[in-house]
Amino acid sequence: MLTKILKSIMIAGFFWFMIHALYITYDGLTNSKQKADLAVVFGNKVNEDGSLSLRLQARLDKSIELYQKNQIKEILVSGGLGKEGYWEGTEMKKYLVKNKIPSDKILVDDFGDNTEKTVINTIKIADSLKYSSIISVSQFYHQTRIKKLFREHHVENIEGSSPLYFEIRDFYSVFREFFAYYF
Repeated sequence: MLTKILKSIMIAGFFWFMIHALYITYDGLTNSKQKADLAVVFGNKVNEDGSLSLRLQARLDKSIELYQKNQIKEILVSGGLGKEGYWEGTEMKKYLVKNKIPSDKILVDDFGDNTEKTVINTIKIADSLKYSSIISVSQFYHQTRIKKLFREHHVENIEGSSPLYFEIRDFYSVFREFFAYYF
């Protein structure tokens, strides 16, 4: 009897995970066509030599695309101090400036040490600028949780836009995001 119950729980958990994984993949790959006041680019690794990881470059390139399409007014780059010794936000801004985004259109948050801190800091910055619409820029598997966090902080006008950049580790990331979303 106990083994049947455990087996049923395992099967239900597997299907719950699969449905969630399919949903976050679909949600994350559905890029916003809406205009917004602000795009927030979530930080990622800056390499030991100061170069940006390919994943982070892809995120920044997506924000450049949004800016060039006049889909956003400004770009907020957010991240913390990486173990490599670089402030992610500062390095992200340098990349955007090198790619012809005007410096005065880039806001820097060097205290977005994790997803929730970036969300909270973004809300404070957007409120101070009287901005009411935001597009988050991150990998596809991250978008559903980002939107959930914004909504938990009473921000409803949040959309997502993800670069078409994929790595093998994305399978792990989808798995990790399942638990991060619920726990």
